Amino acid sequence: MTVLAALQQEFENEAKTTRKMLSIVPADQLDWQPHPKSMTLRSLSIHVAELPTWVRMILETDELDFEKNPYTLPNLNTTEALVEFFEKNLIDCRDALATADESTFDKSWTLRAGETIYSSDPKVDVIRMTFSQIIHHRAQLGVFLRLLNIPIPGSYGPSADDMSFA
Repeated sequence: MTVLAALQQEFENEAKTTRKMLSIVPADQLDWQPHPKSMTLRSLSIHVAELPTWVRMILETDELDFEKNPYTLPNLNTTEALVEFFEKNLIDCRDALATADESTFDKSWTLRAGETIYSSDPKVDVIRMTFSQIIHHRAQLGVFLRLLNIPIPGSYGPSADDMSFA
């Protein structure tokens, strides 16, 4: 299996779990946050849904400079809009991976804010880091949902909500 094929397979596996989690985000709780230093449920959910777009950015650029690329949170107010946004971004990621040139995977990609460099790694590593970010923030989303008493779907097997302990 090529590196690209492995990335595509991993992405598809994680997309299934991410879709399940995003589909249960309650629209009436989007402004909720568990702690003042935490993101709101809206911000976190949108971030999870938009992370697949990073794959194209990584493949087609050599860096992201936060100072030159100010961020605006998309205005999504329903669970349906959140899932539609995710599905659109899945297509973008699939298309980017389908046309990716593995010979560029060793080329460096940098994450920075002006002169401050956060990381500079081979593109293949940054793509893998993006997948890890999806998993990491999806887990945070699971904690948020648990705190809101929403049953959590399983990720890599059943969750406690999927199991009967009677």
